[in-house]
Amino acid sequence: MNFFSVNGWFSSVSSVIFGTITSLTLTLPSYAAEKIHFVFDSLMISVPVSSLETYAKEGNLSKQLSQYFNLARANEEEIQAFREALSTPVDVDAIQLSRILNTEEGERILNYIGKVFNIRGGRNGKYIIRGALVQASFDAEGLTLINFLNQLATDVEIDLKKALTLAQQVEIIVKGTELFIDEVETLANREAQQEQNLDFSQLTDPRQPGYFKVKKQVLNLTDKKRNRDFYVEVYKPQTLPDKPIPVIVISHGLASRPEDFRKRAEHLASYGYVVAVPQHPGSDIKQAEDFLNGLSRQIFVRDEFINRPLDITYTIDELERRNERLFSGKLDLKNVGVFGHSFGGYTMFAIAGATPDFESLEQDCELDIGDLNTSLLLQCRALKLERKPYNFRDERVKAVFVINPVNSGIFSSKSLAKIDIPVFIGAGSYDPATPFIFEQVTSYPRLKVPHKYLQLQEGQAHVDFSQLDAGLSDMIETAIDLTLPSPKLLDGYTNSMMLAFFEVYIRNNREYKAFLSSNYGQYLSQGQRFKTHLITEKSSDSLSQSIQKFIRDNNIVVPEKR
Repeated sequence: MNFFSVNGWFSSVSSVIFGTITSLTLTLPSYAAEKIHFVFDSLMISVPVSSLETYAKEGNLSKQLSQYFNLARANEEEIQAFREALSTPVDVDAIQLSRILNTEEGERILNYIGKVFNIRGGRNGKYIIRGALVQASFDAEGLTLINFLNQLATDVEIDLKKALTLAQQVEIIVKGTELFIDEVETLANREAQQEQNLDFSQLTDPRQPGYFKVKKQVLNLTDKKRNRDFYVEVYKPQTLPDKPIPVIVISHGLASRPEDFRKRAEHLASYGYVVAVPQHPGSDIKQAEDFLNGLSRQIFVRDEFINRPLDITYTIDELERRNERLFSGKLDLKNVGVFGHSFGGYTMFAIAGATPDFESLEQDCELDIGDLNTSLLLQCRALKLERKPYNFRDERVKAVFVINPVNSGIFSSKSLAKIDIPVFIGAGSYDPATPFIFEQVTSYPRLKVPHKYLQLQEGQAHVDFSQLDAGLSDMIETAIDLTLPSPKLLDGYTNSMMLAFFEVYIRNNREYKAFLSSNYGQYLSQGQRFKTHLITEKSSDSLSQSIQKFIRDNNIVVPEKR
């Protein structure tokens, strides 16, 4: 795995995090930004702000600043990077930054940082950090650390011990991600050695489109019980086959839309499926645009945890009502497959029977290391839902395929154990939104179904990079020497496994079982720098044991009930 630059990806991400923390610890002043006070146990070092400005301009280190760098154990590369960061502007929209920092997600991030940056006396400094960031972002020169420094007018204590703990946590995540990528590869190779050798070049290629031509129609639906209007894109063969037609429902992710899943839907429809892709108002691209434009105060509406799975059930209900009129009564709606991406992964796990575990989620949201799991920013918002049993299971759904699912906090082991249908989980090694180590690696062993699969795609980063939203684009631009796989390669990895999974578990076509194998993953990866690895339930116990060993070796705190 050395050729595979996962270390470059996560190290660069961690460098951004640690670099930001380190830089901020050197730019938080007190009383009109005269000095910064660094605390390490009983030791305190006060650094004049003027020495920071001198260092940024001339590169001259003051005695106090040198003492701080020694205390922080900074190497030459980090010291030089810090100097550049002091006066390098960050391109940010001040109004949008203000809106983000005033959301629940933004406050959670600020609260985490504020544990390190305290107001004198030890109080969390999240509010002064937020105010200074917003004010500095309005500066004509742009948001820089020096400008940020000049907007702070109160004493701030920097707890270096906590800052070092944060840096150590980041390193644990980097190390763990590399470890489990290697572990999945090892387990996949072990399974491949035990499987029958097949010449896949002589078999059907599920990466290629089927022989049906595809057409799309749009249904506009209204669920009067919920007063909810949404549209559904339906992809179907131009000529409907005579036999019963299998149905797949796709749930898009946060700040996404049905149109983003056209390629997946067309691929399935070309093989004779009818594919329905409903909009989820309240967590779609329009909601995100409304937020950025100041028309909403929420990145997504909290009730989407409830409404999303209900959208899926209502879509299936509507297909039943329109089956005769639109599909000549040919739809098989007793054996429906579902596909979910990101927040859509949560949606489809809920439809498959997983129930929110608020006690478990609350414990996860209180863990310091949990703050490094970006998907928890979304999941922790569910804690303000009404605490009552929720059961969204739709018995018509017989198989669930999820990619980069958001789920590990809201669905505990007890929750995922309630799923009793086949499950396929797809993961990406570059995913910053639903990190592999926190989400997919954690969730897979919790599933107790006899038919389950975990596919890891090297270089996959949550979304199609050819259609990146602005926020992720900015994040990717900060990464150093990051080489990405082509979308076509990743589409081939996903489309082939997706089709095979639904052929086997929805259409009951056992001829496609051979494609749900580690050997097939190796075949797809031949000659590729970015490979894919597939493991089955045979490797679940081994993966679980590796997780427990990693937790013990790194003294990671895990709630007892888990």
